[in-house]
Amino acid sequence: MRKIEIDDEVFAYLQRHSEPLVDTPNDVLRRELLGKNPDAEEEVRRPGALMFIIEAELAAPGDKLQHHQPRRQRTHESTITADGWVELADGRAFPQPSPALKAQTGSDINGWGQYIHLPSGRRLQELREEAQHRKAQTN
Repeated sequence: MRKIEIDDEVFAYLQRHSEPLVDTPNDVLRRELLGKNPDAEEEVRRPGALMFIIEAELAAPGDKLQHHQPRRQRTHESTITADGWVELADGRAFPQPSPALKAQTGSDINGWGQYIHLPSGRRLQELREEAQHRKAQTN
C-alpha cells in the first residue's frame, strides 16, 4: 500500500463524504474517484441529486439538460441517468448538476439555476422546488 499526503481542504472533503466510523479516507477516494464500493466487486454509486426529481415524476432517466452560453455561442447538453446523476457526452457523470456544468464550461456555475430540463423547458431549480413542495404535502 502506498501513502500520500493531503492538505486540510482535501481531508475536510473526505470527512464530509464519509460515513462516520465506517469509511476510511481510502474508501471515500475509491467511491468518489472510481465509483466503487470497497465492500463490493461491482461498481456501486449512491443516488445523485436528481433522484428525488425522478421519484416525483418531474423528470425521467434519459431526459436531456441544456445550458446555453450566448456570449461564447456554445450550448452544453447532458443526460439524467437512472440513478439521478448528470452524465456528459464524454461519459463523465456527476452526482450534482453544478460540478457537471463546471466540467462543461470551465467556470463555477449554479447548475440548478442554469440547466434547462428540455422536456419541460424548466430550470432544474424549479423542478427541485416543485419536488420539495410535493414531498412536504405528502408528509
